[in-house]
Amino acid sequence: MGLKIIDEKVFERMKQLIRMLHERSKNMVPKSAKGEWVDNQDVLLLLGISLRTLQSYRDRGVLPYSQIGHKCYYKLSDVQLLLEKSRIDKSLKNKR
Repeated sequence: MGLKIIDEKVFERMKQLIRMLHERSKNMVPKSAKGEWVDNQDVLLLLGISLRTLQSYRDRGVLPYSQIGHKCYYKLSDVQLLLEKSRIDKSLKNKR
């Protein structure tokens, strides 16, 4: 491929358009009411589970998700809700 030379004004305009597209693309990232979505890796770290367990949670409907292509996304609020529902309070068990 040969070297291509473009006018400096054209180059500056291209940079300006790329910056504008970058800013607009930031607004296209899905946001939940609580604020953000996380991917498989984030959920694995947050819950301390394996990829297979996460797959099982999706299959059984334990954790809702959205899928774009081959990538799964989870509302952070859903992950936090799962943690809260799974919480075990031993102090309540001892009072029985």
